[in-house]
Amino acid sequence: MRFENQTAIVTGAGRGIGRAIALRLANEGACLACVSLTETNAKNTVDAINAIRPNAAKAYAVNVADHGAVQKVGAQILEDFGRIDILVNNAGVTRDALAMRMSVEDWDAVISTNLRGAFSFTQSILRSMTKQRGGRIINISSVIGLIGNAGQTNYAASKAGVIGFTKSLARELASRNITVNAVAPGFITTDMTAGLADEIKKTIHSKIPLDRTGTPEEIASAVAFLASAEANYITGQVLCVDGGIVM
Repeated sequence: MRFENQTAIVTGAGRGIGRAIALRLANEGACLACVSLTETNAKNTVDAINAIRPNAAKAYAVNVADHGAVQKVGAQILEDFGRIDILVNNAGVTRDALAMRMSVEDWDAVISTNLRGAFSFTQSILRSMTKQRGGRIINISSVIGLIGNAGQTNYAASKAGVIGFTKSLARELASRNITVNAVAPGFITTDMTAGLADEIKKTIHSKIPLDRTGTPEEIASAVAFLASAEANYITGQVLCVDGGIVM
């Protein structure tokens, strides 16, 4: 029970990697604020947690691309739980297209959700976390932010931005005993990656030395490590969980 008496926020907690992270942290004792775009998705994860540990989780619905709405939800979470020890910025979307064909709307949607969403949620709880002089912020990036991928210029830019955001924020908050790290998943079997074009899937598969896709639970294990006391002396780092794509 590494996270007993701690509270965690997980964005994009309704399915896939976010759901796996929320369940893992809850199973190790944390109380959870599960955030999703829809209340239905958030509640599905909350119900799964509360079935194991009654009243351990609450559901919140917000579009993380809406800065003002995120500030309100962040304030509500702080009111409901009293403090936040762990923030996992996981919410993300894809809108794939070659650069010459990509609409500015699809560019903005991905940047606003994946990058500004991480900034907005962080800012919503940062003053509280700074005052308590301790906490963990873990941003979910992607190996695509490190190596790029044809047809995903918007996604790659957003995830590379998450890495820069992580490193800069880690320098700002180190004196307050707040660590900030990123996890960069490789090709993970989720609803979002299932929608990638076959050509993109083949390209990614050919680059995986371990010759298999990862699971959301394997990403959750990496997040749990970075959120734990075992990672007290780790900040500003990017942990690739990718089967060896980035070496």
